[in-house]
Amino acid sequence: MQIVKLTDTVGVSGQISPAEFPALAEAGYRVIVNNRPDGEALEQPSSAEFAAAAEAAGLEYHYYPLNAFNYPGDDVGAIARLFDDGERPVLAFCRSGTRSTNLWISSRAPEEQESAREHARSLGFDVSMSGR
Repeated sequence: MQIVKLTDTVGVSGQISPAEFPALAEAGYRVIVNNRPDGEALEQPSSAEFAAAAEAAGLEYHYYPLNAFNYPGDDVGAIARLFDDGERPVLAFCRSGTRSTNLWISSRAPEEQESAREHARSLGFDVSMSGR
């Protein structure tokens, strides 16, 4: 698993495995945000499997599935509060980390979004979703 740190307390990654949750907890993450809809690919674990693994590892788990049709989702404010909670580091994941990164950008205050977009672009992410 490759984690890209967007901030000191927000990381994003591509698809992860429930078996990696203990290592994520050991690395200091406290919250996992799954942005990948169930059934998007045959090999991916279900949200229920992730929730069980998170509980077993002592992690808080949020299922916030995104795709091109529902982006940025119906509660960006709640996601912003998770991303902004410096006491509970967050790892958000999707297939490649791109949706999660764009969600982080979209959850920033309007005056911070362009700076966040440039930062994410400098890390190699396609930030076109967050331009909406």
